[in-house]
Amino acid sequence: MKPEPKVKTWSQLTPEIAWHIFLNEGSRGFVRIAPPSMRIYKTIEKAVLKAIPTNPRCVACAAPFSGAGAPLMRMMGRQRSSYNPSMCADCENMAIKYHVQAEVPLTMIFADIRGSTALAERMDPAEFRRLINRFYQISADILVNAKAMVDKFIGDEFSAYFVPGLVGKSHPRIAIEVAKEILKQTGHGAKAGPWVPVGVGIHSGPAIVGALGIEGGLNDITVLGDTPNTASRLASHAKAGEIIASEETVRQAGIATEDLAKGELRLKGKDQPVSVWHISSTRV
Repeated sequence: MKPEPKVKTWSQLTPEIAWHIFLNEGSRGFVRIAPPSMRIYKTIEKAVLKAIPTNPRCVACAAPFSGAGAPLMRMMGRQRSSYNPSMCADCENMAIKYHVQAEVPLTMIFADIRGSTALAERMDPAEFRRLINRFYQISADILVNAKAMVDKFIGDEFSAYFVPGLVGKSHPRIAIEVAKEILKQTGHGAKAGPWVPVGVGIHSGPAIVGALGIEGGLNDITVLGDTPNTASRLASHAKAGEIIASEETVRQAGIATEDLAKGELRLKGKDQPVSVWHISSTRV
């Protein structure tokens, strides 16, 4: 990874450095360099927002998206982003406005509906739409509550990532737990079977996170690099009710592997096979 920016004072802060601190250190990074007056203000602001008993919230500023706190946030100009359910529009627009990017060690998760083409053929279009929406909603709720940053919901899949600035260094373990919860909530492991068949891929490593697009045109916050590519390829190999996690993710997560199946996969675009662990829904 690139060396971290050497910032010791608030006056040295730029939008790109602020984005780097947010992803890698979170609020503690800003506290580290903030002047006393700013530190007090930000501490009070976040405490006030957290005191409003409503979830989910923006992963960046803790602004609540629903319930009693939502009207107050709208009065302050803060509302949920229409593109990313994890963030408020203010926080997302800041990153896009300044076109910031930063390198960060993260864990990427991809999940998709297996056999969606066959499902669509057997179902009425409206019924299939309701199925996809239900999958999206359940997944979004789990991801936001776990402080994931959602990359995208598209077609029959979603991708999201966990960064140390929001969840700490335990992001690989948290990603695995989130994947297990998604399988559980979609009915895998239940006697009646899943109401939608889902496979999940997870990989940990460095990636570039930031605004991508063209000046004056469509911009979005996304993830670039080998890490998201590998996670996507792993998801494409996962069977319904299965999590395929890279050996790197499982190693960093520190989870027991006695009951897991180890394997190697040939992934598109990679010269060498990737060592993985298979986690079945029967173990969820």
